[in-house]
Amino acid sequence: MTETTSELKEESVRELGSADINRVMELLPHRYPMLLIDKIRDMDGCESAVGVKNVSINDPYFQGHFPGHPVFPGVLIVEAMAQTAGALVIHGTEGDAARKIVYFMAIDKAKFRKPVVPGDQLELHVSKLQNRGPVWKFRGIAKVDGAVVAEADYAAMIRDAEEGE
Repeated sequence: MTETTSELKEESVRELGSADINRVMELLPHRYPMLLIDKIRDMDGCESAVGVKNVSINDPYFQGHFPGHPVFPGVLIVEAMAQTAGALVIHGTEGDAARKIVYFMAIDKAKFRKPVVPGDQLELHVSKLQNRGPVWKFRGIAKVDGAVVAEADYAAMIRDAEEGE
């Protein structure tokens, strides 16, 4: 009985992982200007994580979106959610990240609630809905200072890079 209780305790106490920018770049093939996450925290296997994007006026899209009224593009918020999920899957499956690539398959239920502007820190809360083989479905909720700014469900396929060529 004591062993069962201690085993249950060990299972319930999970160490959550994190990834600094160097680890993010090992997990994802994206680079400037398309690498949209600066770090990932609270990585729970392949189940959930929180990506972080520090929104800066120096980001290239603000030059044209919109001059005099810079707003972080909503489609890039969804892309940042997907990058967080892709890095989580590669990290959680302990796959050889250099040989993997993530392809968007679908975006559903996308809603944009508040503008994201330079100086904001965007938190990208992603959680796995399901996966079958190479297809993964996630729910993403983007927050700034605890307030929801965007959300979406999306699906992606994880493939070996050679298969996509």
